[in-house]
Amino acid sequence: MLSQRRQSILTARQLENRVDLANPGGAKFPLMKKSAQRRQRIVLPSPGELRLLQILWRIGRGTIEDIVKSSGESPPPNYKTVQTLLRIMERKGQVDHSQDGRAFVFRPLIGPRDVRRLSIREVVTKYFTGSRTELVVELLRDERISRDELRELEDLIRSRRKECQ
Repeated sequence: MLSQRRQSILTARQLENRVDLANPGGAKFPLMKKSAQRRQRIVLPSPGELRLLQILWRIGRGTIEDIVKSSGESPPPNYKTVQTLLRIMERKGQVDHSQDGRAFVFRPLIGPRDVRRLSIREVVTKYFTGSRTELVVELLRDERISRDELRELEDLIRSRRKECQ
């Protein structure tokens, strides 16, 4: 662990990025405030994290046991695995918890729309060199697009044009 003197001169960014060797489980750093943790950039959830977020979106909030029971999977996910994923997700700013007696009650900090937006941005950056136009052109070239979907896109484009004027 860094000496007290060195800790006092670290910037907030350095605190967010440092690895605390005395805390390998990754619990919250004692020097970071909750508000600083929430301001961090949202990271796209892994498939396992996304499954837990989908459960939390459906139930609103819950303990680890609630989440395991609400998974609807057979067999249900392992309690310790869910606990570990929730801790990781909390560090990433995807969920938060409050304490109710001895139990931690988790709630999502990001919604389905946030995840969709992040996913699209990642696809655009990764596969379309950052060009949204290239993505839309590729979607329009797809022969499986229906007339209704085309009409919806046209309406959306018209609406956006009006907003920009």
